[in-house]
Amino acid sequence: MITPPFRIGIGFDTHPLVPNRPLILGGVSIPYHMGLLGHSDADVLTHVIIDAIIGAMNWGSIGLLFPNTDNQWKNSRSVDLLALVIQRLLTTPYRVSNVDATIVAQSPKLMPFRDEMSQELAKTLQVNPQLVSIKATTSEGLGPEGRGEGISAHAVVLLAHQ
Repeated sequence: MITPPFRIGIGFDTHPLVPNRPLILGGVSIPYHMGLLGHSDADVLTHVIIDAIIGAMNWGSIGLLFPNTDNQWKNSRSVDLLALVIQRLLTTPYRVSNVDATIVAQSPKLMPFRDEMSQELAKTLQVNPQLVSIKATTSEGLGPEGRGEGISAHAVVLLAHQ
């Protein structure tokens, strides 16, 4: 079997915004009057990075590894789930080379938290924060993100053979 020098994975996720929940993105608490609904802390940014790594390694999906039917993962911090995925990745010859992620939300404004999110995720990914690119955009008022009903995110992860 040939071992490729690189593996690429993509991730996408979306969660609805609801009252009485904290808004956690990239492991960082963002001041806002609503938070994301989910089985875990619903950190949509961290979820897409997890899913991209899982996809690159052909391990299924985040829902297969951390099913929302399993109370073991109820209210989990998503960065802790990412740490478990990284522990598994460390048993392979692949390491995270870089991450490029985009958050789609009409509000709140997320760019003031960009560096903090990059640093938190980089710590868990065991890479330099300069290798974790996080961007935020609106959907110009279109769709559920534009109406303030939810937040989604996309990510691409490059894994390099060591």
